[in-house]
Amino acid sequence: MFFLSGENFPRIWKRLLFLFVLLSLSFVLVAGDGSLTILFTHDMHDHLTPSNTLQNGQSMSTYGLTRIASLVKEERKKDSELLLVDAGDYSMGTLFQTIFSTHSPQLRIMGKIGFEATTLGNHEFDFRASGLAKSLNTAKASGDKLPELLVGNVTFPKDAAGNLTPSLAELEAALANYPAKEYILLEKKGYTIALFAVMGKDSASNAPMAEVTFTDYIENARRIVSDIQANENVDMILCLSHSGTEGKSPNTEDEILAKKVPEIDVIISGHSHTVIPEPLIVGKTIIVSCGSYTEKLGKLLVEKNDKAWTVGTYQLIDINDSVPEDREILPIVNYFKLIVEREYLRQYDLGFDEVLAYTPFHFTASNEIGDEHREEPLGTLICDAYRYAVEQAEGDSYEEITAALVPSGVVRGSFVKGDISVADAFIVSSLGIGKDGIAGYPLISVYLTGKELKTMCEVDASIQPIMSAAQLYITGLTYTFNPHRLIFNKVTDVALINKDGIKEKIDDKKLYRVVTGLYSGQMLPVINDKSFGILSVVPKTKDGEVIRDFEAQIIYDLRDGQKKEVKEWVSLAQYLQSFPKIDGKSIVSNYYAQAQGLKNVDASKNIFKIIASPNLISLIVYAIVIIISILIVWIFVVIIKRIHKR
Repeated sequence: MFFLSGENFPRIWKRLLFLFVLLSLSFVLVAGDGSLTILFTHDMHDHLTPSNTLQNGQSMSTYGLTRIASLVKEERKKDSELLLVDAGDYSMGTLFQTIFSTHSPQLRIMGKIGFEATTLGNHEFDFRASGLAKSLNTAKASGDKLPELLVGNVTFPKDAAGNLTPSLAELEAALANYPAKEYILLEKKGYTIALFAVMGKDSASNAPMAEVTFTDYIENARRIVSDIQANENVDMILCLSHSGTEGKSPNTEDEILAKKVPEIDVIISGHSHTVIPEPLIVGKTIIVSCGSYTEKLGKLLVEKNDKAWTVGTYQLIDINDSVPEDREILPIVNYFKLIVEREYLRQYDLGFDEVLAYTPFHFTASNEIGDEHREEPLGTLICDAYRYAVEQAEGDSYEEITAALVPSGVVRGSFVKGDISVADAFIVSSLGIGKDGIAGYPLISVYLTGKELKTMCEVDASIQPIMSAAQLYITGLTYTFNPHRLIFNKVTDVALINKDGIKEKIDDKKLYRVVTGLYSGQMLPVINDKSFGILSVVPKTKDGEVIRDFEAQIIYDLRDGQKKEVKEWVSLAQYLQSFPKIDGKSIVSNYYAQAQGLKNVDASKNIFKIIASPNLISLIVYAIVIIISILIVWIFVVIIKRIHKR
């Protein structure tokens, strides 16, 4: 009775009320406060430091994982239980990739920042199975905190004897050692979140050196989600999908994934480098994407209701010079820069930030390359660099190059007005690894018939509207196409351009030497598939034999008694250094400030221009149209006659 006495009642009441508030807060913490913040990235491609890029016609300092690190710290001050994830292609894109296998800077820095999970994109396989294995083992051996690695639809094919190749066995062991997982569970604000990952079809097709097999991403997602639901009690299922939203909605890979596997609550969509300004909602699934190269940090706040998670707020935070670099991460990045110089650049007598040349004009912004179907001066510069480097490497044994080509999809950066550094040049042609095990795709030499050269022009004219990454930049040829003509019959004129700039007729049966990068050369036979078997390009040796081993066609620099692969990016760096100097600095020629009439678009809608000079494909189509038209007229006439008889 003492506690209920009039004297003590107010005090007891206050204590009970205080206890009730504490219990309520505890319940909120356990049960969840109804919202969850997800910070996300994808396709960072090794952009650990800022770069100068062209934004709205102006040069700006953008990008940088060092900047994202400082943003993450600020966001954690607001919400200590936020979720930070990445959807793959965290590597391959800057000079830091050159120490991918030996030091694994990407995973280690991501771990330091506090990324909780990531997955493998197609570019993590650029250094092949063995290179990826070494990177994972290196990261693990460092003892650093690392993000969880989620791997979904990867299998290891065995030979006829039931054995793995040594490199596949190495990768399988490395994934187990890391360890990679199909899914993980995380607790945030009292919610249990299941995370898993898949790699889509297009992404898998862009990993020709992976050695592993990528099984169907939809079927694997269904299987993993089914396992999660059968064995775990979760509040959210989140997918790190390296599939993308390239193409026409609603038929993009990640929209299809959401439709086919509706149990997924959130999809972080990587691979296609898409910026989705507002979340895509498919059923109850939320799909988000924040671009590439650390240009933005995605921030999604979702809220839980009785039926599903819904979007509360959504931000794509720009990464520019208004965002400071993190003081804790920056010294680590600078340390890795020194390693890059010591272990990679020294063999080329180059420094990380060394200036190669000065450009008095802007080239097309990197995020716009390939978007417009046109001749691209940067593409011309790269092709001319290939020609220059091969001529320098072969010296007296140089054999004339008829054409050089580069697809827009392998051009990973651009140049803005001002100094061009070694790091800038590497970004432009940053992909892959050579047979020598050294970062950077080498140049190769293949031979195509004159007819196949014309086909290459048709590939550019017809495939680019379907797949922008397939746009080709070619030097040594000039051609005209009309976008209004029938597909696979858009090109109206093709001619060679000799070293004196004079047009020459192409001999359809003659073999011509073409120089391109190893990856691009390997993709040439894919033209047959992409054109539904209508177009065909079969790379050959000088003797006319079909090429089976593209690495056997690598071009080497034999000067100074050495045998060094002629790398794509080194070719570009050397060419930039070759321009005439003013005050000791090479100046990029104004020749590259504009198009040179190599690719010409005739957009005339004149019916005679549209149907003129039909090829066999067009003749077949026209014949079908005529036959159908005649049938329609005949049916109409028959119907009219019957009506008159009645």
